[in-house]
Amino acid sequence: MADSIAPGHATEAETISTRLPNGLTCALPANSPLAKLLKSQRTWEGPSAKERLRILRAAKSVAIVGASANPARSSYFVGTYLQQSSDYRVYFVNPNADVILGQKAYPDLASLPEVPDIVDVFRKASDLPSVIDDALAVGAPTVWAQLGIWNEDAARDGEAKGLTVVMDRCIKIEHARFHGGLHLMGFDTGQISARRTLR
Repeated sequence: MADSIAPGHATEAETISTRLPNGLTCALPANSPLAKLLKSQRTWEGPSAKERLRILRAAKSVAIVGASANPARSSYFVGTYLQQSSDYRVYFVNPNADVILGQKAYPDLASLPEVPDIVDVFRKASDLPSVIDDALAVGAPTVWAQLGIWNEDAARDGEAKGLTVVMDRCIKIEHARFHGGLHLMGFDTGQISARRTLR
């Protein structure tokens, strides 16, 4: 049988403070269905499309943390795209690799020859806090977490320390859609058009 808590005896550890979509905050019992539902929903909002475009246009260098030398991995594909379809100086960060896509791989952000404008993250969401700490330590202004990577606490913490954070967005897709089209196969077509090819 579950323990019951007498009204007025709940401690702070047994409640959570949540921010509602209307901006108000309230305390809820941590084990309540509403608290669990709200925890499962996303409340953090990252940069708008216009702001992401500004980030991509202002950037000169991108460091891919969690880069892989395996062509089957998405980080390899994104690295290939950035090398071939952008003017960014691209750096690969992986302590277990020496060379990725013909370039030297670095063990960490601190080893890079320059401070990257964007730290593109291909690590699990639970690793995001340490990547944000590393980005802050070297002075990188933006951390960009790829599709499927979402850690609201880490994002809020990074933003509070002056970092710009983008999450759950592919830098390749965003760059392609802002810079000349996106082919069905994921390659930059160099043009934007809704027209079908005439035969």
